[in-house]
Amino acid sequence: MSRAREVSKNIWYPIVITTLVILGFSYQWPTLVIFPIIGAVLIIGLVGSVTGARHKELEQSLTRLRQIAGYFNRRFMGDSSLSIFAIIDSLFSIENPRLWEWARACDMSRRVFNTWCNSFINRMESDVRTGRLESCLYTYLNELWLVNNHYYEFIQQFYEIAGKVDLLPEARGQYNRLVMEYNAFAQEFRETIGELKKVARTEIEPPSVRSAKELSPLANLSITTKSPGE
Repeated sequence: MSRAREVSKNIWYPIVITTLVILGFSYQWPTLVIFPIIGAVLIIGLVGSVTGARHKELEQSLTRLRQIAGYFNRRFMGDSSLSIFAIIDSLFSIENPRLWEWARACDMSRRVFNTWCNSFINRMESDVRTGRLESCLYTYLNELWLVNNHYYEFIQQFYEIAGKVDLLPEARGQYNRLVMEYNAFAQEFRETIGELKKVARTEIEPPSVRSAKELSPLANLSITTKSPGE
């Protein structure tokens, strides 16, 4: 139905022009009258087509952004085993009170992130039908980029800590699985940003979405008592 509506919107002005030409020749209208009318109809029709095409591109871009935002929330937040916060919990198995203190602080951050991401997805769903596509795209792109940047900082911090402590093999493997999926997400996010820049105003550059680093499969031989920031 929507496809038929789109086609009808694009063919109305050729039909009008054809009708005007036929009527003009049939009734011998002066060319100085009919040509300006035909030109005006043609311009209006072309402008409408260009506007409609851009509107469709904006809709498609918003849909893609909503999909990758939903994927981020589903795979890397909540109760997912690939959440960086679930992996950080593995540090409680290491006898290091400083790491425990940092992990507890991360657990508080996890609650904030979960609330933030759930609210973000709900707002996207409710605002899709507002018609302010460009404004929505700009707002949600910036917010998803900001959420992801903060999330990446936790990944980077865990990576640095993992280089100083003897992680359990399960935690090391869980982290590397996260990295594989997260980097695939990061690549798709970069591609989405590149596409969005063609149809919407955005100051975000694709390289600003960074990739995570994998850990070596070999565990460290000793446990350090340095704090995460050292």
